[in-house]
Amino acid sequence: MLRLIKWLIILMLAALAALFFWGYAPDADAARMERKYGSNASRFAELEPGLRLHYRDEGKLDGRVLVLIHGSNASLHTWEPWVKALGSDYRIISLDLPGHGLTGRNPSGSYDNASYVSVVDRLLTKLNVDNAVIGGNSMGGGVSWLYALEHPEKVEALLLIDASGQPHAKSGELPLGFKLMRMPVIKEAVRFIAPRSIFESSIKTSMSVQSKIDDKLVDRYWELNRYPGNREATMLRFSSPKNMTSGTKERLSAIKAPVLILWGAEDNLIPVTAAKWFAEAMPQAKLIIYPNVGHIPMEEIPEKSANDVKVWLEGLAVKSPKV
Repeated sequence: MLRLIKWLIILMLAALAALFFWGYAPDADAARMERKYGSNASRFAELEPGLRLHYRDEGKLDGRVLVLIHGSNASLHTWEPWVKALGSDYRIISLDLPGHGLTGRNPSGSYDNASYVSVVDRLLTKLNVDNAVIGGNSMGGGVSWLYALEHPEKVEALLLIDASGQPHAKSGELPLGFKLMRMPVIKEAVRFIAPRSIFESSIKTSMSVQSKIDDKLVDRYWELNRYPGNREATMLRFSSPKNMTSGTKERLSAIKAPVLILWGAEDNLIPVTAAKWFAEAMPQAKLIIYPNVGHIPMEEIPEKSANDVKVWLEGLAVKSPKV
């Protein structure tokens, strides 16, 4: 028995060594990443000592304010198609949450949804925005509805795009990267191992419209994951169940703002049944389900999803933005 245990340990160490050799990737150079993935619209807000938040404030600057919050392991770049489609009509603020994109490490070590709500609110305060349409995808959707509960007076309307929050929602075919993050030993290696193939596989599982996946998109997800501090943040988020906020129908029913729910019928990460659960919790919500679309509609069908947002917003009473 001892000999068997010894050989199992040796095999495990050999497997880890092979994995390390195959996928070792150091952190990317921050300055190079900022040159590559920044834009003329990129700005950095010092929200607290050491927390330098990357954001963009684009579009029609005197227009209705639309705040967009990305999902787990994504970045504000996921909203670029919507900025292009909606920027002539709306002022669009997007941001990289701590542990994502070009924001990187949070010195407090906080990467839960509650801390993200605080980050969003502090950014909007700094920008003198006290009323906006708040929207998010996946984890960002969870941050959005939590923001609406904590700051109802600041939320004109709410957009939930394949949003997190339904308790015990059963996923379909999880992306490979998410599977690895749930393995106790392997997830510890995430700080050092980041083979591009894992990101490509995960994206192909997340997005059903495969024609939208190209090398540029895969490189973006892969390289920004390696921005200093982001992999450590990912490990911490997946290690702590409290980082994922779950709602209840009773809790969500307190949201009185207009709600638009957009969902891909083929979402493997958060099933379409969750969309119906949100709609039942908030009877004022309008629900649109897209056939043959996965977890990221704004990248998979940007024109259609952006137009649906525009039509819906045009049907709502307009509040003058306070800037």
